[in-house]
Amino acid sequence: MRKTTMVFPLFFFLLSASSMAAPPSIQENFVQCVNRNSDIPIALATSFFTPNNISSFTTALSSTAQNLRYLLPSAPKPAFIFFPVDESQVQSSVMCSKILGIHLRVRSGGHDYEGLSYVSEIESHFFIVDLAKLRSINVDIEDNSAWIQAGATIGEVYYRIAEKSQIHGFPAGLCSSLGVGGHITGGAYGPMMRRYGLGADNVLDAKIVDVNARILDRKAMGEDHFWAIRGGGGASFGIILWWKIKLVPVPQNVTVFTVTKNLTEGATKILYKWQQIADKIDDNLFIRVIIQPAGAKGARTITTSYNALFLGHNYTLVELMQKQFPELGLTQKDCTEMSWIKSVLYIAGFPSGTAPEVLLQGKPLFKNYFKAKSDYVKEPIPEAALEGLWKRLLTEKSPLTIWNPYGGMMSRIPESEIPFPHRNGTLFKIQWLTLWQDPKEDAKPHVEWMRTLYSYMGPYVSGNPREAYVNYRDLDLGMNRDKNASFAKASAWGIKYFKGNFERLVSVKTKVDPDNIFRHEQSIPTLPHGQ
Repeated sequence: MRKTTMVFPLFFFLLSASSMAAPPSIQENFVQCVNRNSDIPIALATSFFTPNNISSFTTALSSTAQNLRYLLPSAPKPAFIFFPVDESQVQSSVMCSKILGIHLRVRSGGHDYEGLSYVSEIESHFFIVDLAKLRSINVDIEDNSAWIQAGATIGEVYYRIAEKSQIHGFPAGLCSSLGVGGHITGGAYGPMMRRYGLGADNVLDAKIVDVNARILDRKAMGEDHFWAIRGGGGASFGIILWWKIKLVPVPQNVTVFTVTKNLTEGATKILYKWQQIADKIDDNLFIRVIIQPAGAKGARTITTSYNALFLGHNYTLVELMQKQFPELGLTQKDCTEMSWIKSVLYIAGFPSGTAPEVLLQGKPLFKNYFKAKSDYVKEPIPEAALEGLWKRLLTEKSPLTIWNPYGGMMSRIPESEIPFPHRNGTLFKIQWLTLWQDPKEDAKPHVEWMRTLYSYMGPYVSGNPREAYVNYRDLDLGMNRDKNASFAKASAWGIKYFKGNFERLVSVKTKVDPDNIFRHEQSIPTLPHGQ
């Protein structure tokens, strides 16, 4: 009897303990919350990924991530990744993020240079809303417009426009795998910018999910909010769902060329001349310069490749170049006429003969470990300074710098028209890169080399402020350290990206997201309540 009375309570306790459910995880709570508040339940197998299945989680995390530095095991990882399949799921993601107290990061194309769309250094718990399944494109040639969803790539947009018309285009990025959601929020420059301005200059309307999980179009959000999302940087003012873009006319045939000069062929003097004419030449001509070392050890040199798009015929281009830039020595043999959509492939670096359908894959040509910076130039860089630059480039394993000309329409649009301020007086923009491929390679020497180069170039680029392009994020310029971002501290980088537009962006942010729900390491800060 005594033995039985002792065993029964123990057996009852074990039975009860085994039948009690474990408390639901944050992932389970989120799924339940979204399913209660959206039109379509989450398809767990294809739209929701957690570290519990490391293989599918890693594939989802790396699917569009461009900078491999932020996929290393040491980089912070999200609690889960969610791929919404309709707008109501995006709305419920915002709602459930607030209800559950877990921070949300938004990714459309994964090209964020500092990985801010899929990594967080300042949030202990976060998840990713990846818009890759929201990629509809509706082109209306009669209206000269298109509605494009944020998860589409710019290459897909170009393809769908060309599918409807050979004489329409859109003036945005050169890299075809850029997600349009983030691309346009930073400005979206490309080879037609001197003729038509930026992608963000050609936005007619938008639909966003705001901090209260409402879907707002231009009229509903108001002109200040609409102004802020066109160049004020991604993930500060809501989640972009759609852009309505204005299509622009392009010729039936355009002309492209690439001419390369090394140091023994007078590269330094030719580049000095380019600096003097690139922003003043015909608005239909865009000539960027791709600069990098080439050759084996002991025989390395610097190559400067002039990569161009001209909205016109080759004979017109050659005549123009002979008058204004004869130093390059361009001939008709260097030039190729093609349709605008084929020029997209050419400028993006696809092999000759690649079919335009490759743009529908939405995949980047290259993925690297890299560190990048940017500069804007107001006066030609002297030849002596260029010689010093060449010496420094030759000391690094795989550096790259790309110089993009301004002028034309870029000089005629006022600095305050949209938040992107780099307009009249800018000769060209510089992108600085150092790249490596081995995940075991120490990043520190490359990053330090980049910082040293950046310091060297200080006297030759813009100053007060030293301007930078927001879509080439650079955390060296400064970063928010927590949710309560300081206006004074954020001004250190905010003025470099936005110049005099930064204060207006802060004012809009304070109005539309006073609790700073949409935030990251360089998101626009809010002013303290009452200010």
